[in-house]
Amino acid sequence: MENTGLGNSRIGQIAINVHDLERAITFYRDVLGMNFLFQAPPNMAFFICGDVRLLLGLPDKPEFDHPASIIYYRVDDIHATCSALSAKGVTFEHEPALVHKAENHDLWIAFFRDTEDNLLALMSEVSKS
Repeated sequence: MENTGLGNSRIGQIAINVHDLERAITFYRDVLGMNFLFQAPPNMAFFICGDVRLLLGLPDKPEFDHPASIIYYRVDDIHATCSALSAKGVTFEHEPALVHKAENHDLWIAFFRDTEDNLLALMSEVSKS
């Protein structure tokens, strides 16, 4: 039987609702350091993060006008990344927090908001070796 589930799929694109596209482009490009791909006037801009494309766009229907799901950006050094982003004006909800101790790594999380009030997060799996 053919597997028609998504278990072996990859995320191709994530849409993030914004209300001020130019402000959001500046934040994702200049503050977060995302790689800007292109803008599709008047409502969309595209970035690449690893293998995943991010679409920043104005909601085209009222039912789509809500904050995005939380996107967790994987970083190697969460403390250094938080310091660098804080220096660029990003306000974190709290200091990086150890949320789980696994056998081979510790999981650290830190939450912040973009210019459109979407909640975002950094995550870092710190090896115990």
